[in-house]
Amino acid sequence: MHNYKDDRDDDKEEIFDEEEFYDDDDDVKEKYAYLLEDEDEDDKENNDLDDIKENKRSKRGNKRRGSFLSTLLEWSITIVAALLISFLINKFLIFKVYIPSESMYPTLKVKDQLFVTKMYSRDSIQRGDVLVFFSKEFNELLIKRVIGLPGDDIIVKASGEVIVNGEVLKEDYVVQKDDTAIFDLEFKVPEDEYFFLGDNRANSLDSRYWNDPYIDFEDIRGEARVIIYPFSRIRILK
Repeated sequence: MHNYKDDRDDDKEEIFDEEEFYDDDDDVKEKYAYLLEDEDEDDKENNDLDDIKENKRSKRGNKRRGSFLSTLLEWSITIVAALLISFLINKFLIFKVYIPSESMYPTLKVKDQLFVTKMYSRDSIQRGDVLVFFSKEFNELLIKRVIGLPGDDIIVKASGEVIVNGEVLKEDYVVQKDDTAIFDLEFKVPEDEYFFLGDNRANSLDSRYWNDPYIDFEDIRGEARVIIYPFSRIRILK
C-alpha cells in the first residue's frame, strides 16, 4: 500500500525548507535593519511633533495667562490712579455740595447740587461771591453770599436795603427783600472775618440773626462755581 503521507511530507520538504527560510536572528536583524531604522525614525519624528505641539500649547497657555495678568494689572493701576486722583481733587481742589433749603433762592434751589472750589487765599474773596463755610454756631456747612469784607461797615435797613461803607449795594440776585424789620441793623466786620446774607432775604437765617454775625476766614471752605444737577439747571454761578 502506497503511503501518501510520506509523499506529502517529501513535497513539503521540497517546497518549504525551514532552514532556508529561517535565518539566524542576527541575519534577520541585519537583513531588515533598514526597516527598523525607518520605523525608529518615524517614532522619533512623531515624538518630536508631539513635543512641538505640546510646546506650542504651553506657550499659548502662558501667553494667555500673561495677557490676562497684564490686563488685570493695567486695570488695577487705572482704578487705583482714578481713586487717588478723585481723593486728591476732593481734598485739595473741588468738592460737591447739596442745597437743603431755600435761603439762597432763586440763585440756588432745593436739591441743587454744586461743585465748589477750595478756598486758599483771602485775596480771592470778592463781595458777592457765593461761599461755603463751616458754622461753629450750628456745627455744619452753610452756603451764603458774602456781603461784608474785613473792615466793612454794614447797615441792613428796615426796608431791606443793604448799605456797605455808605453806598447802597446793588443786588439783582435778591427778588424778595425782608421789609418786616422795625429798625436798622448795623455791623462792623472785624479783620479776617466776613459777613454773609442769603439771597432769599425774607427766609434766610444769616449774619443778621446769628449770635456771632461773622465767619472767620479759616472756616471758609470754598466758592460755589457751577450747578451740576438737575441737568436742566446746569449753569455757572455769578
